Amino acid sequence: MSEARAIGAAEANAVGAADGGSAIIARARLLRRLQLHDRFFHGLTRGAAFAVLLILGGVIVSLAWGAMPALREFGFEFLTTQRWNPVTEKFGALAPIYGTLVTSIIAMIIAVPFGLLIAMFLTELCPPWLRRPIGITIELLAGIPSIIYGIWGLFVLAPFLQEQVQPALIALFGPIPVLSTLFAGPPYGIGVLTAGLILAIMVLPFITSISRDVFEAVPPVLKEAAYGVGCTTWE
Repeated sequence: MSEARAIGAAEANAVGAADGGSAIIARARLLRRLQLHDRFFHGLTRGAAFAVLLILGGVIVSLAWGAMPALREFGFEFLTTQRWNPVTEKFGALAPIYGTLVTSIIAMIIAVPFGLLIAMFLTELCPPWLRRPIGITIELLAGIPSIIYGIWGLFVLAPFLQEQVQPALIALFGPIPVLSTLFAGPPYGIGVLTAGLILAIMVLPFITSISRDVFEAVPPVLKEAAYGVGCTTWE
């Protein structure tokens, strides 16, 4: 009787060991499969990251390749002169470069403060029932094509600035020596100020979205700690 029990116990142990071994083998296979999936996902994400760099490098190379005929024909003076005379075939890109830089600076001066204030209002001060409509409205501005902004600026914003804003600016800054060069002349309504305002409206949604994400990334415990030491909402 005792021998039968011993034999049965041995068989049970053998079966249990076999089952345990198969479970270990199955778990090892599952881990290997998961590791393969992780390696594939890691390679895929790394390839996507490098693809962005390759695309950016391709854009730079394409722009440089397209600019080579002009630089080869006119030399470095193409970037330092502003004459543009098709009759004599004398061209310079200084004026477009200057206009791009000035309008971008004007847009950043206007859009960055407004974007930060809007993001601060949405994350800290706005009521919950109003936060979503305002956020959606601002994000919809990013979906408007740039040509629509240009047409609106040409037919709506430019006449308004020509009649209401630019005469006052010319009268105010005209006598000032340095600013007189920027605000001199008749009010046409079309210029760097109008372009800067349109660009400010175009980049405002992006600045607001990025600033909003940054503000929301701040841990709530830090804000509560600031309130705990007596800071106001503004601080």
